[in-house]
Amino acid sequence: MNILLVLLFLCLLSYISFKIYKNYKDNKLIEQVTQLNRGEWSERRLILMLLKAGINPRAIFHDLYIQKANGEYTQIDVAVATKSGLIVFEVKDYSGWIFGNEKQKYWTQILAFGKEKHRFYNPIMQNAGHISALRECLTNNPNIPIFSAIVFFGNCELKKVTVTSDDTYVFYDNSIIDFIDFVMHCQDASFGDKHQILDVLTTGVNNGLDPNIVYSQKISATKYSQDKPQSTFYSYVWRYWRYWKF
Repeated sequence: MNILLVLLFLCLLSYISFKIYKNYKDNKLIEQVTQLNRGEWSERRLILMLLKAGINPRAIFHDLYIQKANGEYTQIDVAVATKSGLIVFEVKDYSGWIFGNEKQKYWTQILAFGKEKHRFYNPIMQNAGHISALRECLTNNPNIPIFSAIVFFGNCELKKVTVTSDDTYVFYDNSIIDFIDFVMHCQDASFGDKHQILDVLTTGVNNGLDPNIVYSQKISATKYSQDKPQSTFYSYVWRYWRYWKF
């Protein structure tokens, strides 16, 4: 019995050591692109998956604040520069059932067997706004393709989510590699000024280091979502689980 306990202990110790080492290596990869305390866990997880898919870390831009024509800022989770164009990712981390279509202003998240319902702004429309602001800045690249990618992390199930627009894609995190492969096999983009693209994306990342810009973006985002319907029920068990599951 003592030998069995020792073996179990050694196995557990080996597993924990492996997980710690793997986490260390993953963090080192992520740090090639962004800070470990910047953005959400799911955004950094996306970055890690992109790196492991072979994307050059210099082509990945995280937590960008792009200035719009009216002087306000919009925030992009992750942008990637590829030979086929730009990818703008909107990252969502939800559980439960997700209902919505491209035309609806708000989508619905259902939890706790229908007892808890949340409505959130249509992520397709949200990302379209990000892309519009980005295009305004890329005056020397009017024909560059921009792929809108809404990726869902978490234990969620998309229900009746329909997309008809070109270059707009909604998928789960386990399809990220396939999506990147699809984009990389698209026709090469016609770039007008690659230096401008790099400057705009880099400036967007650096803007995220300015607390005044970050604060102003949060204020404007709150203003635009002030009519957002509230949840009819709040599950503290769900909140606790989401906090500790990672």
